[in-house]
Amino acid sequence: MQKEIEIAVFPDQIHDTDNLIALGAEQLKVEHSRIRGHHVRKRSIDARGRKVVYRLRVVFYIDEPHLPEVFTSSIKRVDNATPVIIIGAGPAGLFAAYRCLERGLKPLVLERGKPVKDRRRDLAKINREGVVNPESNYCFGEGGAGTYSDGKLYTRSNKRGDVDKVLQIFVQHGAPHDILVDARPHIGTNKLPHIIEDMRNTISEHGGEIRFDCRVDDILADFGKIKGVRTSSGDTIHAHHVIVATGHSARDIFHLFQRKGWLIEAKPFALGVRIEHPQEIIDQAQYHCAIRPENLPPAYYSLVEQVNQRGVFSFCMCPGGIIAPCATEDMEIVVNGWSPSKRNNPHANSGTVIQINLEDVPNSLSDPFALLRFQQEVEQQAFHLGGGNLVAPAQRMVDFVQQKVSTTLPENSYKPGAKSVDLNEVLPPFVHQALRGALPLFGEKMKGYYTNEAILVGVESRTSSPVRIPRDKETMQHPEISGLYPCGEGAGYAGGIVSAAIDGINCVDAILKY
Repeated sequence: MQKEIEIAVFPDQIHDTDNLIALGAEQLKVEHSRIRGHHVRKRSIDARGRKVVYRLRVVFYIDEPHLPEVFTSSIKRVDNATPVIIIGAGPAGLFAAYRCLERGLKPLVLERGKPVKDRRRDLAKINREGVVNPESNYCFGEGGAGTYSDGKLYTRSNKRGDVDKVLQIFVQHGAPHDILVDARPHIGTNKLPHIIEDMRNTISEHGGEIRFDCRVDDILADFGKIKGVRTSSGDTIHAHHVIVATGHSARDIFHLFQRKGWLIEAKPFALGVRIEHPQEIIDQAQYHCAIRPENLPPAYYSLVEQVNQRGVFSFCMCPGGIIAPCATEDMEIVVNGWSPSKRNNPHANSGTVIQINLEDVPNSLSDPFALLRFQQEVEQQAFHLGGGNLVAPAQRMVDFVQQKVSTTLPENSYKPGAKSVDLNEVLPPFVHQALRGALPLFGEKMKGYYTNEAILVGVESRTSSPVRIPRDKETMQHPEISGLYPCGEGAGYAGGIVSAAIDGINCVDAILKY
C-alpha cells in the first residue's frame, strides 16, 4: 500500500531519514516497521512563519517494497526519416529535435551561433573587453539564452504540456535528480553546458543533425507552402516542415517575415532594471535570522505591486548570482542574471520590470516593429550614457527613488563595469515613475530590501519578445504558410526554459497530427 502525505521538517532535519520515517509513521498511524520505503515527491521551503521549515510531499510504502520510478524514453534512429528543419538550438529547438527522435522524424537543427565550449570564448570577450559577437553571445549559440543565464526551471506551464517529461530528459542527460523534487528547480550555468552537449550527442547519435555557424537568411515557400530554407553560406535545404525557434533576440527573423509579407504583430513585453543586493540582506529578510542556517539555500524573493495602475514585478530572481551583459548587437546595453549551481556568489539579483503595452507606444497596432524600436531606443540610450565598452548605467536604490545621482556605487557583480547616472535619462518616464513608487513598497513587504546598499543596473529589456509571429491555435502553423511552425520565446509563445521546451515538443506533435 502506498500513501502520500505532507510532512514539515526543520532545516537541520532535512537529511535525517529515520526522523522522516518516524514522522510518517506517526501521521499515518502505522507501526514504524511496516514502512519499507519512502520517496520524496516534492520539496519546498516555507518561510512564512517565524521558523522556517521544509514542506515535503512524501510517498510511504507500507507493507511493500519501494520500487524506484523509472523514466523511459523511446527514441528511434531517424537517418532516413522525413526531415524537419529547426531554426535555433535553444530549449525550444533542442527539445523539438529530441521529440523528433521519439516520433520518427529527422531533425535538422540550424544554429547561427557556436557550440557551448567555443561560445565561452566569445562570452569572456564580452565581459573583459565589452566586444559583442552578433552571432555568438549570451543569447545566440548552442542552448540559447538559457545555457548561460542560469538554468532556472521554475514554470507555471503545466497546462501546456508535461513539465515532468522535460525535467526527466534533463536528468537523463546529467542534470541533478533534485530538479524532479524541488519546487523551484535549478541547474546552474556551470552545469547546464554539459547537459546541452549530451542532448546534442543523443540527437546526433540517432541520425539527427545539428549545424553550427549556420544562420538562416531565408525561409522558402511557394503558393503558401514551405519548401525549405537558405543559409548564410548560400546552401538551400529542402523540407516541408520548418520550426522557427530563434529566441526573443533574433530580430533579423522578424525583418525576414516583414520582407516576405508574412503576418507578424507587435507584442507587449516588460522593461526595467536589474536590482542587486548583498545576498545576506535577502537571507536575513526571508529567513528571519542574522546568519543563514547551513541547511537552507540562499534565499529568493518574488515581489509585485500596482503603481499608477501598472504592475511592477520582480522577474528571473538569481540568488547568489551574477549580472551578465546580454546585448546581441553593437551600441546597446542589455542585462540579465544567472547563478551557478551552488548559488554561492555574494550578491542576489533580480529583474524588476513594468509591462509595456501596445497603447504605450504610438502606431503599435499598425506597425509590428513599434515595440521593438522602442526596446532598441532604450538599449541604445543605456549604452550612450554608460560611455561604451558595455559599461552599464547604474544608481543606488534610495538615490534612484529620491532622484539623486549616486556619488559612489556599491560593489557589484556586473563585470564590464557600472557608471553612476540618473536612470531617469535611460528609462521612459512612465517606467521610471512606476519603479520609484514600487521600491519603497517592496521595502515594506520585505525588511531590508529598500536600501542604498542595493544597486539598479540598466536595462532589463529582453524579458520576452516585442514581436509575435502568429500561429493557428490548433495546428500551430503560421496562418498564411502551411508547414511553418512559430515556436518558443521568439515567436511569443513561451517564457522560460521549460515552457519553451514544452512548446518545441508540441510543435513536433502538431506536425504529425495535422
